[in-house]
Amino acid sequence: MTPRALLLGSFRAAIAAADPAQVLPPHLPPPPRGRTLVVGGGKAAASMAAAVEAHWPADAPLSGLVVTRYQHGLPTRRVEVVEASHPLPDGRGQAAALRMLEMARELGPDDLLLALISGGGSSLLAAPVEGMTLKELRAVTKALLGAGATIHDINTVRKHLTRLSGGRLAQAANGAQVVALIISDVVGDDPTHIASGPCAPDPTTCADALERLQCFGISLPPAVRHHLETCAAQRSPDTPKPGDACFARVENRIVASARGSLAAGARHFEEQGIPAIVLSDSISGDAQAVARQHAALVRARAGNGPLALVSGGETTVTLQPRHGRGGRNTEFLLATALALEGVPAWAIACDTDGIDGSEDNAGALIGPDTPARAAARGLDPGAFLAAHDSYGFFAALGDLVVTGPTRTNVNDYRALLVGLR
Repeated sequence: MTPRALLLGSFRAAIAAADPAQVLPPHLPPPPRGRTLVVGGGKAAASMAAAVEAHWPADAPLSGLVVTRYQHGLPTRRVEVVEASHPLPDGRGQAAALRMLEMARELGPDDLLLALISGGGSSLLAAPVEGMTLKELRAVTKALLGAGATIHDINTVRKHLTRLSGGRLAQAANGAQVVALIISDVVGDDPTHIASGPCAPDPTTCADALERLQCFGISLPPAVRHHLETCAAQRSPDTPKPGDACFARVENRIVASARGSLAAGARHFEEQGIPAIVLSDSISGDAQAVARQHAALVRARAGNGPLALVSGGETTVTLQPRHGRGGRNTEFLLATALALEGVPAWAIACDTDGIDGSEDNAGALIGPDTPARAAARGLDPGAFLAAHDSYGFFAALGDLVVTGPTRTNVNDYRALLVGLR
């Protein structure tokens, strides 16, 4: 098996380990005395809804609505699937979120709210708070993305600008039992950070959101500033906090995370006779800096026999006003290729949702021949990296990894191979 085939096989194993059809059914609660309402959002929402339908008793009431990214839908019978925009919210997602709130408010103590939560839900369920427009919410979200804010920074802000986030979906459930089944795409797997925690207590405040926005120097639309400042001054309600009575019958349960997928990727290498080490499932920071750190580890291992280094997490890219195309995984790989020039090593970096940033690829592959192949085509890797045009670089080499929507999302998957002959 070639190094590239090994890397692609490990990535496929990582995705399979987070397939909702496999990981969700064991966590389904029993049907309640009343009815079950399924709501939720994220890139895995449609596949999660299909998994619920496949395993829910035919004679037990089941209905609901979930929202997923465009082209991520699946046919369902009892739970409606709506497609909307990500990473910037649109009117379809806003309308779906508002409908979910109304549905939740009709529940009673004998009913069950089954929330299906996965990465991407923050944007897909983004109904702005009263007095704020969707255009203003999009502007703030876009500014945070461009500033290199982490997902925790972004969600700290969005939890205070949208109607379902920060535990407010659970708050709307009117005393019903709430079970949130969650596929985690964030470092640490804390439910409050996944899709902005629609069913989780929110330890952050409007004052925290203001502080994050000021830290990144983001200019706020007047309505956004007014809402946050009014809330920070305690003249309007904040999100429900830990200990709030609305969480008395709420359970947030992680059904899949990066840890399981990284372990599956490592097993794939070991089954092929290659030792594998999972470095961490929570590596974050600037993509280029993380690339240099990984390259240093590879260089230290060169000449000591075959080894696969596997890692996950979520890096960031701080964009310049003028920039090319690409996501954090291709940026990581391009920086890795430069740092490993002359070393017989191969690597893959992909997002498990099949989308690196906002492009049509999951990520890309590199090998020891990457610099020479680029030179033969007149491509300057350093120039492409400086322009944040990693997509253009790997597209020119034919080294993009394109999977289409995987309908799951447990963050990034990286694997580096060294010591092969």
